Amino acid sequence: MRITFSILAMLLLLLPACTNETKNESINGTWASIGSGWFLEIQDSSRYTFYDHIPISCLPNRQGPLTEIIESLHLQTDTLSLLKGVITYQFIRAKVLPKNCTTPLDAQKATDPLYNFEVFAETVKEHYAFMPLNRINWDSLYQQQKAKVAKSPTEAQLYSVLEETLEKLNDNHAYLEATEAVYEAAEQLAKERNEEEMEEEESLPELGDFQVADQVAEHYLQEEMTKDSWLMKWGKLTDKIGYVQIKSMWLYADMKLSKSRMEEIGFLDAYVEAFHKMYEGDYINKEVEGVHKIMDQVMSDLSDTKAMVLDVRFNGGGQDAVSFEILRRFIPQKLQVATQQLRYGDQRTSVLPLYIEGAKDAYTKPVFLLTSAQTGSAAEAFSIASMAMNNAKRIGSPSAGAMSTALEKTLPNGWAFAISNEIYMDNQGQFYENKGIPVDYDLEYTRDRQSFFRAIVNDLEKDKQAVLKAVATLQGK
Repeated sequence: MRITFSILAMLLLLLPACTNETKNESINGTWASIGSGWFLEIQDSSRYTFYDHIPISCLPNRQGPLTEIIESLHLQTDTLSLLKGVITYQFIRAKVLPKNCTTPLDAQKATDPLYNFEVFAETVKEHYAFMPLNRINWDSLYQQQKAKVAKSPTEAQLYSVLEETLEKLNDNHAYLEATEAVYEAAEQLAKERNEEEMEEEESLPELGDFQVADQVAEHYLQEEMTKDSWLMKWGKLTDKIGYVQIKSMWLYADMKLSKSRMEEIGFLDAYVEAFHKMYEGDYINKEVEGVHKIMDQVMSDLSDTKAMVLDVRFNGGGQDAVSFEILRRFIPQKLQVATQQLRYGDQRTSVLPLYIEGAKDAYTKPVFLLTSAQTGSAAEAFSIASMAMNNAKRIGSPSAGAMSTALEKTLPNGWAFAISNEIYMDNQGQFYENKGIPVDYDLEYTRDRQSFFRAIVNDLEKDKQAVLKAVATLQGK
C-alpha cells in the first residue's frame, strides 16, 4: 500500500472550552465545510456522518458515535471548528444535506470509469492549491486526459490516466490507491505500450533512508543513550553537544497489533490497516502519546548539554502533530510558528495561525536542525516552525518543498486519492512549496536522493566534521 502523509496533535491550537452538554445541544444538524468539500451531519446528539461532496457526487466518508469527535469540536456563534492534529477545519450551518448525498448511487454508475474520472477532475479543479505555481493549464489537461479514458474506458486505463494526471500536476503530496488487481492490470497495460523491451541498466543497489540514518547515528554518537526506540537515536555528539536523530514523524503509536497479523502482511501494512479503522483525530493523538514518552527520556538524558543537533535529513514525514510535540520541548511558551489557508474554487479560507504551546522546562540553549532535500512533509513542518524560534538555526540544504497537507477523498468506485489544497506559510506569509525551507548554513547537499545518500555513507567522518564546523560557525566560535 502506498502511504502519503500529509497527514500530519500537540500543536495545541487551543480552542475555548465548553461542556459536552452544551456542544450536544447546539451542534445538531447539517454543517458545510469551508474549503474542504465536506458535509458533516450530527444527529440526535449521538452520531455523526461525514460526506465528500462536489456537485456531481456525494459519498459517505466516515460515520460513528459523536463521542469520537466531540472533544475536537468547538462552536462559536455560527461557526463550528473541528481540530484534527494541527489543523482546524471550519464549518457553517446548512439547511439540509445536498440531494445527491441522500440519493443512492446506481451501482453501474459507481464503477463507470468516465464518471469516476469526472469526480476526480472536479475535485482537482475545486481544491488543488498550486495550479499557478506549477503553471498548469487545467482546461487543456482535463480535455487531454478525459479523451484517453473515453477512448478505452477500463479500470486499468482509468488508473493509468489518473496517475499520469497527478504526475503532470507536480503535486508533492498527491496519491492514488486502488486494488492489487488494478495495479497488476495497469502494469500490464504499461508493458503492452512499450514496443521495445528495455534492458535494465546495471546500477548500484539503492540505499534506504533508515539504512543511511542508522549508519550516520552509529558514527556520530560519541556516547549512545538510545533506549526503547527504533525511530529515534540520541546521545552525545561531543562532550557538550547533544544529538537526536529523528527518522520519521509517524509509527510511534501503540496500535496493539497482533503478532499473527504482522507476520501475515508485515508490520507497516498492519499498522496502516489498524489506523484506518480509527477516527483520524484519535489516531493522531496516539502518535503524539508515543513520541511524548520518548521525548521525556531524550530531554532527561541530554539536559546537561550546551547545544543540541536535531537531524531530520532522512525523515520523509508523517504527522505534523508529532513534529510539534518534539519541537515544543525547545520552546518555553506558546508561540505562533506558521499560518495556513485552504483553497476552494476561486477562493481561499481566512489565514489561520498555527501554534506550539511550549514546555515549562524547555531546552532554550542553541538548537541546530539538520535538513536535506529528503526532509519532507511533516519534517518540513518541523523546519518551518523553527524559523519562528530565537534559539534555532538550520544546517544542510533546503528541504523537499512538500509542505501542503493533502485533502483525502474517495472515488465512487472505492479508490482513495488525495490532492494538496493547503497553503502552508511562515509567519510572514511566505510559502515554500517546491523550493523547500531555507537553511542558515548551506552544506550544498545534492537533491538527488541516491547521490546524497552515497555521499554521506562514503565518508561519514567528513559529513560529521562539516556539521560540527557549521555549528561552531553559527555559534560564533
